[in-house]
Order: sequence, then C-alpha cells, then structure tokens
Amino acid sequence: MATVGVDLGGTKIAAGVLADGRVRARTVRPTPKEGGLAVVEAMAACVRAAIQESGLSGVKAVGVGSPGPLDFERGRVRFAPNIPNLTDFPLREALAEAVGLPVVLENDANAAALAEHHLGAAKDAQSSVYVTVSTGIGGGVVFGDRVWRGAFGQGGEVGHFVVLPHGPVCGCGQSGCLEALASGVAIARDARYAYKREMDTPEVFARWRKGEPKARRIVEQAADYLGLGLASLQRVLDPEVFVLGGGVVLGGGAAYLELVQAAFARYTEGWRAGALRVAALGKEAGWIGAALAAELSG
Repeated sequence: MATVGVDLGGTKIAAGVLADGRVRARTVRPTPKEGGLAVVEAMAACVRAAIQESGLSGVKAVGVGSPGPLDFERGRVRFAPNIPNLTDFPLREALAEAVGLPVVLENDANAAALAEHHLGAAKDAQSSVYVTVSTGIGGGVVFGDRVWRGAFGQGGEVGHFVVLPHGPVCGCGQSGCLEALASGVAIARDARYAYKREMDTPEVFARWRKGEPKARRIVEQAADYLGLGLASLQRVLDPEVFVLGGGVVLGGGAAYLELVQAAFARYTEGWRAGALRVAALGKEAGWIGAALAAELSG
C-alpha cells in the first residue's frame, strides 16, 4: 500500500511517498509566508510532485503532520503559532479537495513518534515515547501500532507537565513545565541571565565542552530536569523505549546524553526502566509518520 506523507512546518513543507515500509520519493518546498490557502496549494503541489517522482499508481491516501492544537474530529487546525491564517482552518477538507485523495490529519510530534516506533529507533518495541528537545519540547506516545491521543487530543504533550511547581513561566502559560526548564529556549534564558548577554544554545554547549563552570551548571541542570521528566513518564506510561530527538539532543551529543541517562537512572532507582535511544530518522520522521498515519487509518 502506497501513501503520501506531508510534514507541515513553519518554514518548509516536506513530503514523500511510502510503500511497504520503503521510501519511494521525497520533495521539499518553502512554506508560503501568507499562510492559509497558499499553504494548501503548496502542500498539494508537494503531494503531486512526490507521487510523480515515485512512479507509483494507486496511492491510497495522504497523511499530514501539522503543528498547533488540532481538532481531530473536524479535521481542523485550531491555530498554528508559526503559520498565519490557519486559525480554525479546515486543512483536511481543503487538501483532500485539492489532491482528490482522502486526507488524515495528525499532530506533527505524534507523526514523528509513529515513524520512530515503526521504522526507526523503537521498531522492536511494543510501546514507546518520543521526545523532541529543541526550541521547545514535544512528543508522542505509541502503544501497539497506534498513537495515543488521549480523551481530548492532548496525549503526548510531554513538554507541558509540571516538574517544578512555581518554576519559570512556560509559553503555555503554566509555570515549571518541562519545556520551561530543559528546552533550548530554557538553556538560552539561563545563559542570558548568567552571562548578562544574549547567548544561543550552541554557544552554551561550546562553553560547556570547554569546562566553563556557568555553562556546565546550566547544561547539567537542563539534563537533570529532562531525566526527571522521563523518569516520571516511565512511572505513568511505562514504555519499553524512549526515543530522544531534536536540536538540543543532537547538539549536545554523547556527553549530554550521558547526563540525561544518569539523571534518568537516578530518578528511576528501584524501578524497572525502559531504554533511552537517539532518534534514527532525523528530519524524515515527520512526513514518514504522516504517511504511516494515513496507512493505518485504512
């Protein structure tokens, strides 16, 4: 069975064709800055280009991994923080009309989780939690072969459970969320305060590798909070595997992962714990997972 996956991002749209677990085509286009229907047109162009490049006929459906809170029942994007004119937008209906194929709408982090579970770092597991640590922190939970969305479509929002009551205010409006303590934005915020100037996460990591005490404390603290968050998820969801991805994880490298692993082990002492693995599919995970979502919907 062949399906098309589309990963809708704030700056680019990636699409590809997946058939029998194999990638058959890929294409990338910029996301139109005006948003709205222009985004649908660009997505449709990506879908058509990917199908043509694959040389396959009989594509069954299109899956879309979209940012923002989604209304799964109505197939709408409630809003997308980095793409204009997508508030309460009927993305599923509009794209289906443009390409003439059924469309399945999925959260972008859930799509990546699905890809890593079926074809990536957790492909040998029955249950996995995907956590991406980048500018923010997102994730997805997979049991069996399906994403667990929860009763209200909020399942897998791993960046927004509280690990430090009365801690730093998060972008979601709560305080002490994991994202406010362990994300790239959190690392840069702490560095700005400690060094009294603007500093991005790569520079913090570079200073940490040189052994600077301030940078070491910032990175170790962020890694500790991430390990604590994963340990809490272990007790609640009890997955076989955690898959870690995103710019902070990749930028921190093996030494950063060792810090996270040490914290995770410390906070799960006395409990059985799943494996921590680095994401295997990289930037391809979003559209591959969207294609899988379309396949599984049939």
